[in-house]
Amino acid sequence: MFSGVKPYENQNYSALKRACLRRKVLFEDPNFPATDDSLYYQGAPGPAVRWKRPKVIPDWKEQEWDPKKPDAYAGIFHFHFWRFGEWVDVVIDDRLPTVNNQLIYCHSSSRNEFWCALVEKAYAKLAGCYQALDGGNTADALVDFTGGVSEPIDLTEGGFAHDEAKRNELFERVLKVHSRGGLISASIKAVTAEDMEARLACGLVKGHAYAITDVRKVRLGHGLLTLFKSEKLDMIRLRNPWGEREWNGPWSDTSEEWQQVSKSEREKMGMTVQDDGEFWMTFKDLCQYFTDIIKCRLINTSYLSIHKTWEEARLHGAWTHHEDPHQNRSGGCINHKDTFFQNPQYIFDVKKPEDEVLICIQQRPKQSTRRGGKGENLAIGFDIYQVEENRQYRMHSLQHRAASSIYINSRSVFLRTEQPEGRYVIIPTTFEPGHTGEFLLRIFTDVPSSCRELRLDEPPRSCWSSLCGYPQQVTQVHVLAAAGLKESPSEPNSYVIIKCEGDKVRSAVQKGTSKPEYNVKGIFYRKKPGQSITIQIWNHRVLKDEFLGQVCLKADPDDLQALHTLRLQDRNNGQSSDLPGTIAALVASQPLG
Repeated sequence: MFSGVKPYENQNYSALKRACLRRKVLFEDPNFPATDDSLYYQGAPGPAVRWKRPKVIPDWKEQEWDPKKPDAYAGIFHFHFWRFGEWVDVVIDDRLPTVNNQLIYCHSSSRNEFWCALVEKAYAKLAGCYQALDGGNTADALVDFTGGVSEPIDLTEGGFAHDEAKRNELFERVLKVHSRGGLISASIKAVTAEDMEARLACGLVKGHAYAITDVRKVRLGHGLLTLFKSEKLDMIRLRNPWGEREWNGPWSDTSEEWQQVSKSEREKMGMTVQDDGEFWMTFKDLCQYFTDIIKCRLINTSYLSIHKTWEEARLHGAWTHHEDPHQNRSGGCINHKDTFFQNPQYIFDVKKPEDEVLICIQQRPKQSTRRGGKGENLAIGFDIYQVEENRQYRMHSLQHRAASSIYINSRSVFLRTEQPEGRYVIIPTTFEPGHTGEFLLRIFTDVPSSCRELRLDEPPRSCWSSLCGYPQQVTQVHVLAAAGLKESPSEPNSYVIIKCEGDKVRSAVQKGTSKPEYNVKGIFYRKKPGQSITIQIWNHRVLKDEFLGQVCLKADPDDLQALHTLRLQDRNNGQSSDLPGTIAALVASQPLG
């Protein structure tokens, strides 16, 4: 998991620790000093802060405090975080900010436990300062700590509280993420500043990221009844980050609903009655009272796993500005039609009849500094278009939009979508044109997607172009459907082949119908526009495929008729003879250059 971890800011933990032990000094981090610069990026400091070293250290690997070997302690720690496509190793010293001898940020209820304060310091260093962590984005933090992908779910907009089928499906997905080591949080949106940390009558607090610590189906009943009674409840255990203030509704710690559950089942669930901030509730109540869930799933790419294995494509890109439209890569979202296609474009293939595709785009994190202020995110998102099966060059006009993400000023944007077999183009954008920044694109599919960036607008010219010719015309052929195809003992399993100057595109087989819908597109760069484009239909058979007919199209740019419905013809040496069936195709041509 941590192979190839890179030292953050070129600070090597082992070398720094050895140097401290050799000099018999405690480490003091010059890159994150014990000063106000490490606390705030703006605003006047509050009470005087003293940075103190703790005298009890987490017992973990070599980072422990061993009272028998006090000379082995160097006051240095390191933690791994996932940052923009790679694991980084962040080194810190153990000086922690306090006021009145109390830690002023993250702390444990146990006075001699400091691991959370040390992790927080390393994370603050990564963000630029402690203040940068205030009101941070939960989805981003989950990704930083796991290297997974975060999927935010709006429970209110999705209507999960009132749609049992949707709610059951969501619970199964949440259960799967939890069972495979993912992290999940739930929250109640705070619309105004006054709303933040407001406590509701049910005991829940607005604006808090509640950790989901367990997900399970709980069997109701006692004794032998549980063997014959199949009723189960979808239950969730949550924890308030404050470590106090709990839900007081059904299935809260002291509620009578627990009498429906056997003692052994309660013990299995780790049921406790204390104000420790942890509590159970039904998933239905969670969907009713909470507004948002964030699932951070660990994407399994190991072929040795018994669980589903994903194929990952990971590409780094950038929105860059240039005065030349052909070189500009900061065109903004689809609202800006004149510049939208100037954005970076990435092509990938879905190679199954239908596949679940996970797509995540992450912009490079911006560090908060005294000089630069808070590192603000750009509003980003992406659109996905289904394109021609043989597309090799950048898009310049709209095609069928297969899916699109939300646009949000979050560091990451995620989309899960089901798509049929075919070729697709992703266009990641900033919301407004002209904004620049780096991004990481991650695509997960069941089989390799051959994802790559489209860099060229058209076929490149070379020294051979003058000898072999250069395309004069570009034509898109979109075969929609056929009707009335020849019927054999059974209805045909037909497919289409589009041919043009030695290039061809083939559709998937449409099984058992004389009225197939192919919905296949091809794009052709034509050196000899006078030659026809041929569309053939074949019947797929075990031994030898059967020719069912063809049509020939001139595809002239001056032809204003886009939709063509043509009778199928035979191939008899130029002799035209009708065959059963018609084919419908959209054709569009334009001069190249």
